[in-house]
Amino acid sequence: MKSKPSIGLMVVLMMFPQIIETIYSPALPAIAQGFGVPMALAGETLSIYFLAFAFGVVGWGIAADKLGRRKAMLAGLAVYAFATIGALYADNFTWLLAMRALSAFGAAVGSVVTQTILRDSFSKQELSTVFSYMGIGIAISPALGLLIGSVLASRYSYHGVFVLLAMLALMLLLLSLRYLKETQPKKVPTVAGSQTLLSLAGRMIKDAAIWRSAVVVCGFNIMLFSYYLHGPFLFAKLGFSSMQFGLSGLVLASATIVGSQVNKHLLRTKRKPTQIIQLASWLSLLGAIGVYILGESVLILLPIMLVVIGFSLAIPNVLAGALHAYQAQVGSAGALFGLSYYLMIGFAMTLVAKMGDLGLVLLIVSLMMVVISAINHCSVRGENCNKPKA
Repeated sequence: MKSKPSIGLMVVLMMFPQIIETIYSPALPAIAQGFGVPMALAGETLSIYFLAFAFGVVGWGIAADKLGRRKAMLAGLAVYAFATIGALYADNFTWLLAMRALSAFGAAVGSVVTQTILRDSFSKQELSTVFSYMGIGIAISPALGLLIGSVLASRYSYHGVFVLLAMLALMLLLLSLRYLKETQPKKVPTVAGSQTLLSLAGRMIKDAAIWRSAVVVCGFNIMLFSYYLHGPFLFAKLGFSSMQFGLSGLVLASATIVGSQVNKHLLRTKRKPTQIIQLASWLSLLGAIGVYILGESVLILLPIMLVVIGFSLAIPNVLAGALHAYQAQVGSAGALFGLSYYLMIGFAMTLVAKMGDLGLVLLIVSLMMVVISAINHCSVRGENCNKPKA
């Protein structure tokens, strides 16, 4: 029997793309000052990160099918390590942006190839439970990264952040070299060329269920990252330090743990994933209403916790079932799936930054999630919404 991959290693590899992003964020003011650029220009590294990440998801997903999961993961981590070391020695902002884009491209391997390994190794029934552990890591990682980044930026400026990112890159590469095993099934056909990939893309473009799943993943990520985008400015306006904003991540981390435990309980009681996603959407809407009503107050942390719980419920259940129909080309399908929602996240976050109203953003997005999750519950499982219940 084929051995299962280490869940601990999988969680770490799934976490690191988001944790490195939020470790970097508190250093933006110091970067702007150190490189002599406006804060707005320094902040554009966020959109560059998501765009480069989206194309990295495609590249490493295809590589996972052609080269194997292990080789693709090691190659991506090597690219990430090179880029983080390059950023450490950057002497101008243009070079820093280039290394930032390259590091995002490499870091994308942690998202798409880790998901591919899990889909290789676990049955559809097991995946929801496995992805619930992944969900903890995905949701905790921004909070943890924010706290670590705040400490490093306040004590060592952006140099301390870059040193930690370089050390993290090398550690992940060494761990994967030692413990990561190949999981690609030998009897599953791989993507043979561009024509096959185009054919797969055409099939997925016509798949309404895939689009709904991508929008749900995008929506819950937008809600989570909107707080990390607007939060620092709100806390500063209320007279709190960046360190105190970083500590708010601990509150949200506790909400993540609650969401994960609720998710596991609901799965044990045989709740359908689509039902859990619906619950997550309604919780997020309730949290959005609370944020909108409270406005500029530190008390928004309480309703934000509902949004984070919703994230912890929704994401593992969406990811677990999204690509079940594409098992023969799961690496490339995962790449295209990831490309779709990361591009949406990147463009949406540009709009979120311009709106400047966290409560309004959360209201709009959570309402969309409620509608889409209702459609998803009726359609993905082949249920007839119009059929009266006995």
